[in-house]
Amino acid sequence: MVKKTNSDHAFILNKAQAYCGYQERCIFDISNKLKEWKVQQEIAEKIIGQLINDDFINEERYAGIFAGSKFRINKWGRNKIIYELKRKKIPDLIIQIGLEEIEDEEYINTLKEILSKKSFLLKEPDPRKHKRKLANYAISKGFRSQLVWDAIEGNL
Repeated sequence: MVKKTNSDHAFILNKAQAYCGYQERCIFDISNKLKEWKVQQEIAEKIIGQLINDDFINEERYAGIFAGSKFRINKWGRNKIIYELKRKKIPDLIIQIGLEEIEDEEYINTLKEILSKKSFLLKEPDPRKHKRKLANYAISKGFRSQLVWDAIEGNL
């Protein structure tokens, strides 16, 4: 087995810093990238610690940016955002802080907007089936079912 030198460590750290500098990352992303680069676990932990100390990785910041961008750009609902953040092993408290990026009024308006656009595209003549397809679409985007049905029924 080849012993890693300090210059190898510095090279990998610089590469990881560049990776973090390109776009916001979480510990899970960096850990996977370091595994992909075949970095030993012990060195990977040191590099992750250094990235956190130097503020290249900040999971609270990551969760806020992730939640805001997935909501505004992809029109994801909170449930889908929560699921994806949990998949990246972000703690529940940090997920809740990240979700504060989404204003309630903007959230409801976005839900109404995606329902309106989808309704226009659906060619279902039966009103009940039409509503069911609308609801399934919005729920699959991560919006809570009760909120979706309230929006469909005009109660929002």
